[in-house]
Amino acid sequence: MELTDFKTIVADYKVIFFDAFGVLKTYNGLIPGIQKTFSYLKENNKDFYVLTNDASRSPEQLAESYHRMGLTDIVPDCIISSGMLAREYLELKVNHGTVAYLGTEDSAHYIETAGLTTLSIRELSLESISEVNALVLLDDEGFDWNTDLNKTVNLLRKRNIPVIVANTDETYPVSKNRIAIAIGGLAEMIETIVAKRFIRFGKPDAQMFIFAYEHIRNAPSIHKKDILMVGDTLHTDIIGGNKFGLDTALVLTGNTQAEDAEIRIRSTGIIPTYICESAVIE
Repeated sequence: MELTDFKTIVADYKVIFFDAFGVLKTYNGLIPGIQKTFSYLKENNKDFYVLTNDASRSPEQLAESYHRMGLTDIVPDCIISSGMLAREYLELKVNHGTVAYLGTEDSAHYIETAGLTTLSIRELSLESISEVNALVLLDDEGFDWNTDLNKTVNLLRKRNIPVIVANTDETYPVSKNRIAIAIGGLAEMIETIVAKRFIRFGKPDAQMFIFAYEHIRNAPSIHKKDILMVGDTLHTDIIGGNKFGLDTALVLTGNTQAEDAEIRIRSTGIIPTYICESAVIE
């Protein structure tokens, strides 16, 4: 397995798409030295965006979380969240009634900014659901897993409404050796129980990359060959970038570790353009 220096790669691109968890940060905080990467990108007029399946907070809140960790170059305008795609769908397809949601009050930002009435599953009464015209699965926190998941299942048995999954991730790491179930994993379970298909937004789906491409500041003059997708996960970041026609760089600081990267690449057939130790530029 041949590793390539990240700085050498970046020189050939105008725009860099970064995954968040495992590339810029982990459960311990920022990847050590990642601030240097963004200083280099700004000094060399490279445009950058963070493409994240995290719909738990607004772009403003996500940017603030980076600022608190010491990475001040990430601002709300350069964060592209799967929650933003969910909001766009709601604006186009749900124009009245109430949207119920699984998640925190912060995650409900994406529904509220679409001008819709929101209702947490926690506050929903199954006796008064006639006005509920959509359900959005936003985050794995903010509700009682037993009571509210059962309530969700029964809502969907009684109401034939669209269900939007704003984060396709099935799990996320909470320590070096432990993972937690993400809202995408819950969505799959509920989908099986109610025998319905949900609408999903986030990597690796093409909509995420189309949406990001449309939000590039100099979009008319930027072509796919000018963009590099940097991620730590073959099944989301790398295959999503590959399918959209972007060059991809797999970094070994997150879900894919150096000791098993080659085996995973061979077994999945998902081949990154480059493999790098990290996204840090010294």
